[in-house]
Amino acid sequence: MANIDDKSDDQIDGLIEEQNQKLHIPAKLPVLLLRDIVVFPYMIAPLFVGREKSKNGIDQSLSTNRMILLLTQKDMEIEDPKREDVYEMGTVALIMRMLKLPDGRVRILAQGLIRAKIESFEEDGPYITAKLQVVHEPEKVDKTLEAEALIRNVRNGIEKATSLGKNIPPEVLIIATNIDEPGRLADLTASNLELKVEEAQEILETVDPVLRLKKVHELLTRELELLDVQSKISSEAKGEMDKLQKQYYLRQQMKAIQKELGEGTDIQEEIKGYQDKLKKLRVAEEVREEIDKQIARLAQMHPESAETAVVRNYLDWMFSLPWNKITIDNLDLVKAKEILDEDHYGLDKVKERILEYLGVRKLSKKIKGPILCFVGPPGVGKTSLGKSIARALGRNFIRISLGGVRDEAEIRGHRRTYVGAMPGRIVQGIRRAGSNNPVFMMDEVDKIGADFRGDPSSALLEVLDPEQNNSFRDHYLGVPYDLSKVMFITTANLLDPIQPAFRDRMEVLELPGYTEEEKLEIAVKHLIPKQIAENALDGKFIDFSEGSVKKIISLYTREAGVRNLEREIASVCRKVARKVAEGRKTLTRVTSQNIEPFLGPARIFKDQLLHKNQVGVTTGVAWTEAGGEILFVEATKMQGKGNLSLTGSLGEVMKESAQAALSYTRAHARELGISNRLFQQNDFHIHIPEGAIPKDGPSAGVTIATSFISLCTDTKVRWDMAMTGEITLRGNVLPVGGIKEKVLAAQRMGVKRMILPLHNKKDLFDIPKKVIKNMEFIYVEDIKEVLKNALEKKTKAGKKGKRARRARPGRAKR
Repeated sequence: MANIDDKSDDQIDGLIEEQNQKLHIPAKLPVLLLRDIVVFPYMIAPLFVGREKSKNGIDQSLSTNRMILLLTQKDMEIEDPKREDVYEMGTVALIMRMLKLPDGRVRILAQGLIRAKIESFEEDGPYITAKLQVVHEPEKVDKTLEAEALIRNVRNGIEKATSLGKNIPPEVLIIATNIDEPGRLADLTASNLELKVEEAQEILETVDPVLRLKKVHELLTRELELLDVQSKISSEAKGEMDKLQKQYYLRQQMKAIQKELGEGTDIQEEIKGYQDKLKKLRVAEEVREEIDKQIARLAQMHPESAETAVVRNYLDWMFSLPWNKITIDNLDLVKAKEILDEDHYGLDKVKERILEYLGVRKLSKKIKGPILCFVGPPGVGKTSLGKSIARALGRNFIRISLGGVRDEAEIRGHRRTYVGAMPGRIVQGIRRAGSNNPVFMMDEVDKIGADFRGDPSSALLEVLDPEQNNSFRDHYLGVPYDLSKVMFITTANLLDPIQPAFRDRMEVLELPGYTEEEKLEIAVKHLIPKQIAENALDGKFIDFSEGSVKKIISLYTREAGVRNLEREIASVCRKVARKVAEGRKTLTRVTSQNIEPFLGPARIFKDQLLHKNQVGVTTGVAWTEAGGEILFVEATKMQGKGNLSLTGSLGEVMKESAQAALSYTRAHARELGISNRLFQQNDFHIHIPEGAIPKDGPSAGVTIATSFISLCTDTKVRWDMAMTGEITLRGNVLPVGGIKEKVLAAQRMGVKRMILPLHNKKDLFDIPKKVIKNMEFIYVEDIKEVLKNALEKKTKAGKKGKRARRARPGRAKR
């Protein structure tokens, strides 16, 4: 198992004696570099050697005179030290034994012979060599009174250290008693004091024997003081142990008394368990005092009283919370980006914000957790994005749903005076997470209610304020809990229902709907592999072509997100899984030609859009909480007295837009080439289909006006043109919201040209480049410009109006 050099013990002892008599040191020797030890002359030390060069140096030494120079590194962490990394003074040693260990290392037993100083240092070659100069001690040392006193003090100090518990071998005491040379006594004492490398090296470099012994005496005196203090501490600990034993004896007596009284002893065991837990708990003094107070209350209660269960439940909650448990953040930005990209396609703005947080977190440990709010239609990945963020950060993830919550106690907890009181959802979530810095997702914050039991949104103001949540007080706990390390993420479909003060505390990140290209990528990379796995299939049983996925997107789903798309893919997978279960083991290819047997006839067609120009029918776009939608505004007239009828479940604001469109048309009748008798002899009816769906908002103003003027001038409206914008009585077109969702809705339905208010041009910045590239945008400021571009032939208003700005990708012209 191990190789030992073949010299016998008698031969080695004779060689050492011979070296001590002659002490002929060569001018050049191999070097062995030591990490955390300094070897003194006459000191025998076992050394473990692992470096290749050091092992080669030992082999060279054993093959010649068995001598080697021992030098100590200044920094033990350096693997390949240079000359400047080692001390100049070392010790020439004789290798007494050498043992090769199974792990490749070498163990040697070396005896120091004499001090030596290096003159040159050669690192090239298989081992390190050094040209050295032997440092001889003075042959005769004057035995002054000071030297004699030092020798006696050091001898007495060694004996005292042994009596105080210092582990010094008995043979060292015998040798020290018989040594009269100050230098040898100093080296012997220093080698048994467990000095720091710097202190031991200073002793080694002190050549003068008396001065060296003086320094050793100072270090020995310090060691004695430390041993004395250690002895006192041990005595006090023993006294404390005696006290604890006495307390244990009294407690045992108390248990016996309680047993005679018929009271259980389990509660005492429980109290002791709580006290032990409290000793290990690192919490603020206020928290410690409250827990200690409740433990003392529990000790005084009858085990079967109702209040005992309340206090016990409280203590269990306090000890189960992660007061100091924290997970280490993954600060590798490249790895975090890979995880985010792996879990979600697109959503660049959100991913960029998370990577920014990680970048700042890497530079500063004091940054507080951000409070983000993801707003977007259903199915765009808000909740799953929270899980992905937690995985990228390396944190625990916890999610609670606040939809329909109406009680403030759900957030702040119940006071302990109530029966069945418990902490709020925030503290419960922190306990489930198991760390005090999780990613905490609060879903559906726009659906929080409020009634006589309080307003949960207001209760959340403290939780979501980085300046306050470091001392959040749950009513049940009654002590502050630090939430500043938590990364809070909220989700909502709409921003409007959220209380303004609540909204102000969050950084809002909008997640719009996906384009068809993005849905295709998501389906191929995420949805299809997920559904194949969930339906116990694999690639050898089912294969989706790109055309089939596109057809599902365009003809079977119409949504901003991908939830329905995943359902349709799951439906196809289930049908294939049934065939496999029935015994069919061949590959089923799902293509655009054979999709109907799986999903039935197509439910949605792009040709819902008009394919011919008509009078009084205009294509508009609307924003909904599920993304964007196409809507048609129809206008017709019949004999009457100028009355206006509005149908289609329109809200007050949309009705006002229709009235404004009628007023503008009547005010500019002559300019538009319309006879005033038309308004006196006819009734007008404006209808927006899908009448069961409520519709409201001012953004259909230009659409209604265009349909109305088209009807009155008997001019057809271009069927391939969608529009949005608010209209004023003067004919100005004002900007509206939800542009991104509206543009994506128009793109999903195949619209290629779109009229937008000029001031909404900036809102196209966040829209994917592919969408902008494939659509033409016309920016307008006046209804006349809308009419010029939307009506089939130019009206009088169109000739006098301003020239509309048309914009291909990246430019707008006037």
